[in-house]
Formats: sequence, structure tokens, C-alpha cells
Amino acid sequence: MTWVNENITCDAFLGGALDIFQPKDGYRAATDPVFLAASIPANAGQSVLELGCGVGVAMLCLGKRISGLEISGLEIQEEYAELARQNADANSIEAKIFSGDLVQMPRDLLDQNFDHVMFNPPFYDANKVSAPENAGKSQAHVMGLKLEDWVFAGLKRLKPKGRLTFIHRAEILPQALVCLERIAGDIVVKPLIPRQDKSAKRVIISCRKGTNGPFALRPPLVVHESSTHNKDVGGYSAVAQAVLRDAQALYL
Repeated sequence: MTWVNENITCDAFLGGALDIFQPKDGYRAATDPVFLAASIPANAGQSVLELGCGVGVAMLCLGKRISGLEISGLEIQEEYAELARQNADANSIEAKIFSGDLVQMPRDLLDQNFDHVMFNPPFYDANKVSAPENAGKSQAHVMGLKLEDWVFAGLKRLKPKGRLTFIHRAEILPQALVCLERIAGDIVVKPLIPRQDKSAKRVIISCRKGTNGPFALRPPLVVHESSTHNKDVGGYSAVAQAVLRDAQALYL
């Protein structure tokens, strides 16, 4: 039984390769989870955990691009977790969705370690923004935990030399680097800029557990090719178009 009613929409991702049910008025996934999924350098047979998976867009985009993964997700809001389960079934992608809190994970999840952990956390400080009235949207957008909590929780669930990857607002980059510098290595940062000559709005940050490789700042991904908006393709650059529509990888 699928959860389709006047409060749920079915939206196409990856050029129609994925159909995703999500709340009409709650948190609604856009491009961030798709870019995050594209940046995960996973191989068939590896295990991946998404923290705060919502309705499952990032992990299912990854599962559509790379078959044979062992995919798990953790989501605190039960209605979103249930939609993630239904989305996995509807798209014939095997995934196990855990309902639970980041800081008090289900025991079955605490007993596991993964090759990759990824997350797209709430971006906004509760002291600096007005929380949305919709409870689901508020919890998805407004930080209840610090960035460090997400990073430490992710690293704990990684295998040795496993990779942690997340997407966030560009202005948190100094905070993220301070958090990571003593506990991870091979840190890579990929800025996402809306158009040429614009400042980065997002960054994808990746690191490895228990390594000490050097830091790398990659060339930015330019999301839109011009200032002109094309309603048919969103005015995306060729690279962004390949990621968002054709399920191509975004190499870090």
C-alpha cells in the first residue's frame, strides 16, 4: 500500500528514473541530496548509511546510480521514514530504514559499520531564523544538533578508512574544518556556485576515518550556465545537468 493522498506528491528525480513520494507541505527535497549522492565514490558490494535520510532521495539516487550496494538510512521523523521505505519499494531499490535519533541510534544500527556515511543536515541556526510552522519542515531545516554531533555520529559508524561525506552551507566551512582536522584525513571540499563569478552557496565536504592525507580544495561546480532561466532544463550547466538528470557521478 502506497501512501498517496492530497498531502503527498509524487516527484520525478534523475530525469524520471526515480519517482519519490514526499509531503506536499513538509520538507521537500530539491537538488542538494542529488548532488550529495553523486559525490559518493561507492562500489558495488559496499555499505552506505545516510543519517537523517528524510524520504530517501539521496540514498535512492545513489542506489539508482550504483547497483549492488547495501543501503541503510536513519530518520527521526516516523512519517518520513515510512515514506522512505515506500520510495525504496516503489523504485525497486533494496534499503533498510531505521527510525530513530542520531544521538540514540537503534541497537541494530549501533552494531553495524559502513564503508560510507553521508548526510544532508538541517542548515539553519534556531537563533537566527524563524522556524517554519510545519513541524516536519522545521525539523528538517532548523538545527537541533550541532554540526559536530553529526560528524562524530557519522565517523563512529564508519569502518576504518571509511569515507564521510556531507553537503552544507558554504559559511560553515571554517567550523567544519576545525571539527575534522584532528579526527579525519584526506579532507576534500567541493564548492557549489550558482553561476560563474558568484560566491559558493553550498559545499560538499568529504573525509576519511583514521587517515592523515592532505587537504584538497577542488574546482567549483557551476550549477547554472547563465543568468537566463530555461524552464525546460533549469538552465543547468552541462555537469549539473549530467548529475541531476542523467544520474552521473560528481567526482571529488
